[in-house]
Amino acid sequence: MKRLKSLAAALFVLALWQAGASSGLLDPMVFPSPEDVAKSLVKGLAGGDLPIQILFSLELIGKGLLISGMLAILTGYACMKMEGFRKIVETIVTLIHPLPGVALLPLVILWVGTGKTAIIIIIVHGAFWPLMQNVLTGIAAIPYIYFKVGDNYGLSIREQIFRISIPASAPFIIAGFKIAWARAWRALISAEMIFGAAGLAGGIGWAIYKSRVFMDIAGIVSGLAVIMLIGITVEKFVFGFIEKRTVEKWGMTE
Repeated sequence: MKRLKSLAAALFVLALWQAGASSGLLDPMVFPSPEDVAKSLVKGLAGGDLPIQILFSLELIGKGLLISGMLAILTGYACMKMEGFRKIVETIVTLIHPLPGVALLPLVILWVGTGKTAIIIIIVHGAFWPLMQNVLTGIAAIPYIYFKVGDNYGLSIREQIFRISIPASAPFIIAGFKIAWARAWRALISAEMIFGAAGLAGGIGWAIYKSRVFMDIAGIVSGLAVIMLIGITVEKFVFGFIEKRTVEKWGMTE
């Protein structure tokens, strides 16, 4: 029933869109119809550029999220062991978390130029801070007796991280990754639009920028549609699958 309602809502939006495009009140150059957008999307997919751009963007955000996750988990474990270090990290997170990634662009360009590394730095900035917040909250919620038991069993630091810290704080970490993904995805598209083609064909943000240069409004909208579809797919299916296999299976959520 929930899926039917979502489908009905999507069809209603498409019907309104088509009605607006067919009314003749708006210039097709400014307000393309769903058919024009679909044709542009098919053209991009058939031409081969769009799939390459999608894979390029997904590769960058995957690397950025992996780096952010490793840094957040290791930093969180260090915070758990050292109270003074935890206070320092909490202060830094509070100060830097609200800072938009776009504001760092001038510094990043001066430091590393405008290639892949620059985009990954922007992604890591967007993802690390919300993830770090959730990791700190999750680790703080773990009963200390768990780690005492781990010490009694002679678990190494690596084993304590992967067998105690991560499983016990999984709901917080997954929620943090969902927030980090959303912020990193927006940061990636913005950085690609500003930095340009960092790879052979660039990413989705670069495709949208090129469409703007050539006044291809249908191409811009089709690019935006791809961004939304990827975001929904990751949110509903990837994170949904992970939650079903972890926190829901373990009875940590209702």
